[in-house]
Amino acid sequence: MFPHELNDPRAFEIAQALLEGFNKHYRLFRAASATAKQRFEQADWHGQQRAQRERIEFYDLRVDEAVALLEERYKTSRLPTEVWQQVKLHYIGLLTNHRQPELAETFFNSVCTRLLHHSYFHNEFIFVRPAISTEYIENDEPAAQPTYRCYYPSQDTLRDTFMRIVWNFQLTLEFEDLGRDIDCVLQAIGSELGAFRWRTNFQVQVLSSLFFRNKGAYIVGKIVNGFTETPFALPILHREPTPAPGRVPAPQKQPGLLYIDAALFGEDELLMLFSFARAYFLVDMEVPSAYVQFLRSLMPRKPRSEIYSTLGLQKQGKNLFYRDFLNHLRHSSDKFRIAPGIKGMVMLVFDLPSYPFVFKVIKDFYPPQKDTTREQIQAKYLLVKQHDRVGRMADTLEYTQVAFPRHRFEEELIAELRHFCPSLLEESGDDLIIKHLYIERRMVPLNIYLQESSPAQLAHAVVEYGNAIKDMVSANIFPGDMLWKNFGVTRHGKVVFYDYDEIEYLTDCQFRAVPQPRNEEEEMSGEIWYQVNKHDVFPETFGPFLLGHPGVRDVFMAHHADLLDPAFWQAHKERILAGHVHDVFPYDPHKRFHVRDLAPALKAPDPEHRELPIQ
Repeated sequence: MFPHELNDPRAFEIAQALLEGFNKHYRLFRAASATAKQRFEQADWHGQQRAQRERIEFYDLRVDEAVALLEERYKTSRLPTEVWQQVKLHYIGLLTNHRQPELAETFFNSVCTRLLHHSYFHNEFIFVRPAISTEYIENDEPAAQPTYRCYYPSQDTLRDTFMRIVWNFQLTLEFEDLGRDIDCVLQAIGSELGAFRWRTNFQVQVLSSLFFRNKGAYIVGKIVNGFTETPFALPILHREPTPAPGRVPAPQKQPGLLYIDAALFGEDELLMLFSFARAYFLVDMEVPSAYVQFLRSLMPRKPRSEIYSTLGLQKQGKNLFYRDFLNHLRHSSDKFRIAPGIKGMVMLVFDLPSYPFVFKVIKDFYPPQKDTTREQIQAKYLLVKQHDRVGRMADTLEYTQVAFPRHRFEEELIAELRHFCPSLLEESGDDLIIKHLYIERRMVPLNIYLQESSPAQLAHAVVEYGNAIKDMVSANIFPGDMLWKNFGVTRHGKVVFYDYDEIEYLTDCQFRAVPQPRNEEEEMSGEIWYQVNKHDVFPETFGPFLLGHPGVRDVFMAHHADLLDPAFWQAHKERILAGHVHDVFPYDPHKRFHVRDLAPALKAPDPEHRELPIQ
């Protein structure tokens, strides 16, 4: 029960301090996002990567600051429950006209759960459900830009409209040939929509801020024609100089001319752009809930939690994800079980058959061949969280002190947790509390997929596997353990890596050829007879572990034999050390307007495309 009187002056002061802490966080968050436009125009790719990485750290820093301040001023961890109830009521009042109330509520929860025992997490002290509606929030100040702009072209002015859409973003760099690019966009629209009937309310709606990630800027919007809405995105890139044949391109140090690289249409293509396996966008948003609502209209199958995360608001994404998870538990009755497949050496993985995610807990001990620690494993997962995932590394949600209903666990799973993870397990009444875990999207393990696939699907998956490794290489990541079981296949047929305990920066590795044996004894030896240092990698030794199946070997050698050559890895390492930032496109190469002559080897064979079941 809430108190009828707000009679403790400390409560209002604490609520104000909490909101000031959140407002500071969001000011810094927006500043990092707003300056992405300047970094893009300056071709400051390393600065863009650094901003993406540092922005992820902002939230915890501000939460730590708020916790320290409140504890110092008010000894908040020892305040009576009545005061905390009043703090929440005052905080709700302060959010009445706030433009980011849902984020501010999550910030409140983050601070309170640091100060209070977990037994308070599900009561009236925190925001279990949102108190302030985000419907129809807009920045209504006269000088403020709206969330999105509407354009009303006629059949004769569609080209001018798209020219104006691009101009309105006021990029300071010139385009190589904007008219040519817009003609390509219009041709793509014609191919996408066909000979459609032009309705009287034809309009183009475009979000007012560009979406920046890595080396690209994206215009995101939709074409509305009567009752038909067609989502679209236009990637804008810099034209880099073409190297002479046989020459390695030098890192770009000066901005180049701009060009529109492709036109992406429909929910499926935008889902790939906003994939959970890619880095978060930098977007300047005054009202984030309005952006989420607009993006949800483009991708109705994508949960709001994932949209918040892809906009860089991953804490809000985690909060919404957990609410959705609790709702799923209330409306399901199946039990958590040990996840099917080959068991991991460092992670205990379990799932709920009715839920499309898996839960990963770091074990307390590992086999001798795994020379690692819990801290090192957590550092690897943090590295992936902060890194460019290039569509090939699954995002993870990290949680602490998660209370599960004990009766929903199979006894075999309970026994495994008690054996492998006793330090992370606490049983409290009807709850089973796991003190630290990761949650990831469930995918079909690649080793299982290969066993059950048709020849065409097998060929596609093997080419995708090699492409996944090469994309990670482009992002300065060496996966470490490259076995098939550590990769998964998404419902769109993409191969994604998800086992991070052995990843390293590519630039930290030394790629070597296996030395020639000096005598017959060394040649016949079943043991490694040459010296191997900690970061040494011998790519030619991958083959025996990966290519036992003849069909797999034939496809792999036709498309990715270079992965067995140390020179391939070393060349990429040297380019990255020289400052080069690779392009990794979140769309198929054949979508690109001005790159029509790509080698066929870059494209995976048709896998008899279908939506893969979540298994």
